[in-house]
Amino acid sequence: MTEKHIVLEDVDPVIFYGANNANIQMIKALHPKLRIVARGNIIKVMGDEEEMCAFEEHVNHIEAHCVKYNSLNEEDILDIIKGKKTAKDNIEGVIVYSVGGKPITARSENQQRLVRAYDKYDMIFAIGPAGTGKTYTSIALAVKALKNKEIRKIILSRPAVEAGEKLGFLPGDMKEKIDPYLQPLYDALEDMIPTARLQEMIEQNIIQIAPLAFMRGRTLNDAVVILDEAQNTTTAQIKMFLTRMGTNTKMIVTGDMTQIDLPPSQRSGLADATSILKDVEGIAFIHMDKKDIVRHKLVTRIVEAYEKHHPETVITNK
Repeated sequence: MTEKHIVLEDVDPVIFYGANNANIQMIKALHPKLRIVARGNIIKVMGDEEEMCAFEEHVNHIEAHCVKYNSLNEEDILDIIKGKKTAKDNIEGVIVYSVGGKPITARSENQQRLVRAYDKYDMIFAIGPAGTGKTYTSIALAVKALKNKEIRKIILSRPAVEAGEKLGFLPGDMKEKIDPYLQPLYDALEDMIPTARLQEMIEQNIIQIAPLAFMRGRTLNDAVVILDEAQNTTTAQIKMFLTRMGTNTKMIVTGDMTQIDLPPSQRSGLADATSILKDVEGIAFIHMDKKDIVRHKLVTRIVEAYEKHHPETVITNK
């Protein structure tokens, strides 16, 4: 009798084992000739070597399913061990699955254009009003690439520009002052990656969330890099960011030209970039509008009301 330890490296053990350990109990029942003990992220298995090899292969397939879909049930386990497709494998158009196993898809025409552009271009500008899913869809694409091992890291950045508050007056150290500006990025990631695994990835620098100023001097390779709220960059800042691009890297720049928080005398770097780079080969521009808004229906009405009252804010800071 031989013994082997299998480490669940990429999956949350809570998802793998299931509620009240139902999943691991079924896995044990389907391998009656083996003695299986599971604790934390380690599964200890003892028995015939050939049986153990088959068990390890099954565990690897089940783990891959958990990573991809963020869920696992007894029907999935049976299908995987039988070598069949699971019910989720037959769903099309899904970017990634949420922590609760809900499919995250492109929900509007321009979101679908963004998904298609990601496959074709290495640099994409996604521009549109609040609630159009620019950032959320971009982060979903990045998480999918990371799960598929197409890249080694995700880098998310925002300019730390005050929208009524002054950084110096906020309590805490620099990280505590900056984190509120980056919270929307954390929120999106927490929808798609289990909390414990997300924390590990941040600690290991697989996922990096940082203010734009922290990008200076870096060359970003093997990554999806997202610059959010780019309308609040200066021309020098966005040029600095775009020139960080390295090998096997995709960049997505998102922004809303109606929400510029720069001083009136300062031109938005995003406005400059869209003008200067519009004819550069290999760059895609996706322009979203109120038809793409996927938040509460009131958001669309709010955007329309402001457009009527302040038509000049549809394109600002020229």
